[in-house]
Amino acid sequence: MSLDDIDRVTVLGAGNMGHGITEVVAIAGYEVTMRDIEQDLVDDGYESIQWSLEKLSEKGLIDEDPEDVMSRVSTEVDLETAVEDADLVIEAAPEQMSLKKDIFGDLDEFTHEDCILASNTSSLSITEIATATSRPEKVCGMHFFNPPVKMDLVEVIYGEETSDETAETVYEFTEAIGKTPIYVRKDVNGFVVNSVLGPFGDEAGWIVSAGEATIREVDATMVHERGYPMGPFELGDLTGIDIGYHVRKEAGKDVPPIVEEKVEAEELGQKTGKGYYDYEDGDGADYGPDDVSGEFDWLRIEARIINEAAKLIGNDVATPEAIDTGLRLGAGFPEGPCRRADKLGLDTVLEKLQEQHEATGEERYEPADYLVDLVEAGKTGEDAGEGFYEYGGDDGERDYQTLNTTLTEDGLLEIELDRPERLNALNADLMDEIVHVLDHADMDAVRAVSFEGTGDRAFCAGADITGFAGMDPADVDVTPVFQTVNDFPRPTLAKIQGFCLGGGLELALACDLRIATEDSEFGFPEINLGLIPGGGGTQRAMRMLTEARAKELVFRGEHISAERAENWGLVNRCVTDEEFEDTVDEFLEDLVHGAPIALRKAKEVMNEGRDQDIGAGLVMESQAFGLLLTTDDMMEGASAFMEKRDPEFEGK
Repeated sequence: MSLDDIDRVTVLGAGNMGHGITEVVAIAGYEVTMRDIEQDLVDDGYESIQWSLEKLSEKGLIDEDPEDVMSRVSTEVDLETAVEDADLVIEAAPEQMSLKKDIFGDLDEFTHEDCILASNTSSLSITEIATATSRPEKVCGMHFFNPPVKMDLVEVIYGEETSDETAETVYEFTEAIGKTPIYVRKDVNGFVVNSVLGPFGDEAGWIVSAGEATIREVDATMVHERGYPMGPFELGDLTGIDIGYHVRKEAGKDVPPIVEEKVEAEELGQKTGKGYYDYEDGDGADYGPDDVSGEFDWLRIEARIINEAAKLIGNDVATPEAIDTGLRLGAGFPEGPCRRADKLGLDTVLEKLQEQHEATGEERYEPADYLVDLVEAGKTGEDAGEGFYEYGGDDGERDYQTLNTTLTEDGLLEIELDRPERLNALNADLMDEIVHVLDHADMDAVRAVSFEGTGDRAFCAGADITGFAGMDPADVDVTPVFQTVNDFPRPTLAKIQGFCLGGGLELALACDLRIATEDSEFGFPEINLGLIPGGGGTQRAMRMLTEARAKELVFRGEHISAERAENWGLVNRCVTDEEFEDTVDEFLEDLVHGAPIALRKAKEVMNEGRDQDIGAGLVMESQAFGLLLTTDDMMEGASAFMEKRDPEFEGK
């Protein structure tokens, strides 16, 4: 079965995960049946979908009327009726193996032979679930993250007998419903995200249990120095301390004493009013920058996280790209653990693990064979040119982690900012990778460059403050990326959908042309953080707008609409969503098929002449004009004009 064969989907379960998955599938345009064991449960789930769609519609996050989406949702209590016409069944029942096997046994009987059977389990073995059927090759895991409507990640998990055809179809279906899939190619405990995330809370628990740091010191350091969205203890309180406890127990792992104590005292986190922090009589997770500890050994936590990633890679469970995507999208990590490891140096990580293993003899510190092999081969990370990723040499080859690039046959270099979990916000990696792409672009092949953001919520929402966590302010230099874009000797165009704020607006202003959808928003909010635009935004805005408008944009820190941005001259066109791609294509058609040398000289003269008096600018223009008279492109343009045909410029 291929993606084209999937017409009807059934979701089993109407709880938080079940109705969330149903909603996502319906929004994507599929007919979907939501089934649960009692009508009241189904009705509650249906009402929850209606409520959620209304909220999404109010925020402009769905294109259709909620009633149109709901028209594709049907409900059922009888299992056989619910699945008889389904091409894909997604089971989202409670995490009990016996229950899931009972359900899959019934599905084997009630569904047609080509139907794919997927489980949304977050921890149970896909291989064992599949034993309840006569077609284990059609069974796979499809692990959504909570809440499914907001979380982009889905783990696509192989059981021992899952066929490539089944996994690939589910992967493509995940993309078709607007989610980001990663392959988990072996049925390991915890899959990818939970396996790698485990030491974040586990090692923190051992450190505090040993009296080496306080709860607040650990959380504050991991957030305010290392850039994580929340500390391990705050996260434990949010998800439920008992959840992590039972996962460790089921996996046969020792549990840190502090975790044992909290479970025995039934202080399980926010749901009980008290956990590591007090949410009833106290201020909850009230740690701050002042709690950061210079004595706390955060590398112990990160080394174990990286080690778990290395185990998965070495055992062919997942690629570094899949792991980093999973932890960014599924756990909110500021960057993937493999990318962070390459920055730290794999030799540094290995040394920390060996040091702890020798000192304690604890199995949890035993280095992964794959990590050892990389270090012994000299592949120690970014400084060495290769670690988990390749960083390339003079040939420009490099594994990009925060952007996607494509060079089309007609010479358009498409650069897509790919940090959707941070609304494509700029961090040090993203800015470095943009510079690298442009510095190593094949200038014989590239005619023009376009920039866009992944998804339609944001072109780029600004600078990601977490991406600069732990850096010395003197080491933060954001200007080069914008200057590189500004000076690139080919026309550049920003395709703007959604937020274009702060550093994102500076990136757009560094481009030559800007096309935006009507619902896009622009602004420099830095002033509200006690900052100013730091990538040339103040200067480019002053040269592009009137002084009054530039100062209004910077001083007030407010968002302006795309319509106002067009009226001010900040963007070239403000168009509807339906007109957007056609308008962009019209602009890019002229850029990639225009005379390359003339376009380069025009950009050079206009950029440099802007900062000169008019006399100097006219001299530059005259010199460029004279040079262009000697080119083959000029002769081709003149000939084409006389012959009433389109010119074919070759950049000569």
